[in-house]
Amino acid sequence: MFQANIIYRGRVQGVGFRFTTREYARDLGLTGWVRNLPSAEVELFAEGAEKDIVELCRRIEKHFSGYIRHKQISFCPAAEKTETGFEIR
Repeated sequence: MFQANIIYRGRVQGVGFRFTTREYARDLGLTGWVRNLPSAEVELFAEGAEKDIVELCRRIEKHFSGYIRHKQISFCPAAEKTETGFEIR
């Protein structure tokens, strides 16, 4: 089990980013959340299998390839899940 905290920069607000991310995450069985930041960035927290988190990032980056300019990621092993579902905050 892994946890990832990701910040996406670019034109990532107002383009359906959070809703699409939630659907992809739920499809992959991940838990966590996604939210807009006042800085016009989007923050994503995901928990689950490493391969599923990597796949989530791949799907997001493919879908929003023309909008994402930069990604900052912190990735680490986790002892247990802290979230029960995947939500938009």
